[in-house]
Amino acid sequence: MKQLIDFIPLIVFFALYKMYDIYVATGALIIATAIQIALTYAIYKKVEKMQIITFVMVAIFGGMTIFLHDDNFIKWKVTIVYATFAIGLAASHAMGKSAIKAMLGKELTLPEKVWATINWAWVGFFTLCAGLNLYVAYQLPLDVWVNFKVFGLLAATLAFTVVTGIYLYKHLPKDNQDKQD
Repeated sequence: MKQLIDFIPLIVFFALYKMYDIYVATGALIIATAIQIALTYAIYKKVEKMQIITFVMVAIFGGMTIFLHDDNFIKWKVTIVYATFAIGLAASHAMGKSAIKAMLGKELTLPEKVWATINWAWVGFFTLCAGLNLYVAYQLPLDVWVNFKVFGLLAATLAFTVVTGIYLYKHLPKDNQDKQD
């Protein structure tokens, strides 16, 4: 259920972009993201930091997109969100408190080296996505960017999550693997 709620703003943005334009879609994205957070809180009684960061970025850059009638701001939002995640993961690791381990460490027992590898892999992934977004946003037409944002980045994130899961599974202690099967 939570994953479905997470995709609502993206679906709303894409549908309204196709029916109207980037400005209507951006306004709807801001509203849908606020509703997503309210719904998440109503159901689960908590909201992830990542959702709050995303909402703040959507509100700021989406608001500037609408107010200044310039789609460059909403394009920048994607890059800034990915860069923020990359910097956050790198900083948490540098401070000795890996955010990845904090999220998954309660369920999984893994060596520190494995947590570090996963953390740096996600730093690299988010950095790559931020750079790719800039390239697609400013070198290709708006329609291509919207499709890339909605489908390309989503597919890449899902694929990288699967690869991470496989890597984690390979490094689970044998007794944990038996419990997982």
